[in-house]
Amino acid sequence: MTTHKRDYYEVLGVPRNATQEEIKKAFRRLARQYHPDVNKSPDAEAKFKEINEAYEVLSDEQKRAAYDRYGHAGSGGGFSTGGFTDFADINDIFNEFFSGFARASAQARRSPRRGSDIRYELRIDFMEAVLGTQKEIEVTRSETCPRCGGSGAEPGTTPVRCPTCNGTGEVRRVQQSILGSFVSVSTCPTCNGSGEVISVPCRQCGGRKYVRATRTLVVNIPPGVDTGTQIRLNGEGEPGINGGPPGNLYVVIAVNPHPYFRRKGDDIIVEVSINVAQAALGDEIEVPSVDGKEKLAIPPGTQSGTTFRLKHKGVPHLRKTGRGDEIVIVNVQIPQSLTPEQRKLFTELARTLGREVVPQQEKGFFEKLRDVFGM
Repeated sequence: MTTHKRDYYEVLGVPRNATQEEIKKAFRRLARQYHPDVNKSPDAEAKFKEINEAYEVLSDEQKRAAYDRYGHAGSGGGFSTGGFTDFADINDIFNEFFSGFARASAQARRSPRRGSDIRYELRIDFMEAVLGTQKEIEVTRSETCPRCGGSGAEPGTTPVRCPTCNGTGEVRRVQQSILGSFVSVSTCPTCNGSGEVISVPCRQCGGRKYVRATRTLVVNIPPGVDTGTQIRLNGEGEPGINGGPPGNLYVVIAVNPHPYFRRKGDDIIVEVSINVAQAALGDEIEVPSVDGKEKLAIPPGTQSGTTFRLKHKGVPHLRKTGRGDEIVIVNVQIPQSLTPEQRKLFTELARTLGREVVPQQEKGFFEKLRDVFGM
């Protein structure tokens, strides 16, 4: 069974009147794309052979003229073992491609790079988070070696050119494949791409150029932070590489719970208890807030679970003006034990109130919470 062969112009993706320069350009592009050493798809080698076959014919003026006149029969009838006669072009393409890639990698390793960021978790109290504070923290990080100044060499000596790569940062090796010989370029294993080696390492850093040091830093914590808030300290991270800028230090806040204040967004919730007489007759009480004691008027007939809002007594809005509110939830406390006099008074009160059980019609405690907070 005869295998159908595609038109050579179609294979290279060029018109029939293409110039030799256009044909060569198309061949180079496709060869880079389908070379088996780069393209690992199962049909890459077959496509690469087809591209070579088309280029072998169309790049030769006499073979191209015969092909234009007689088709595949005029080009010799198929792909011969001489189809890879243009290995010089292929090798030039891939040597240039891989060498350029390796040089770019080596150059990137030697170019200035920003240092890594550091994450530090700082736990603070509830009131510190609400009102803001200042904290000292100790951070352990890498710093440029003070003895060698970051060269890695003992003072009085200097790094020398790498003997393996002669200072280029890369090594070249000739590799043989089924398609011919290729030059592979890789990072120098001796100097790791730096192009130099340290003959006499610094006694303090051992040639590593950096030492670990613990520093005390001051962190200004603005009012209104909460668990998960990040405070950035610019330039306090790991040092840069090859003269690059240092990274940043990110202080992540964790807030301890308060004995009786709770926080919802920028609002503060607190529960207080009053006795049945205060609830029935009304009263003026003092409730705690983050600013100190605040007076709160309890109207007569206040039910357990009633909420009151103290405007602008909550948490300051982070990095902007204004504050949240304080939500006071009043619970009516029923006494668990009574003195004889109290029992007598409650007994007399019970006679006047009667014993009728009235079904609950008003909103319950949790429904009121949902109304207040939109839950």
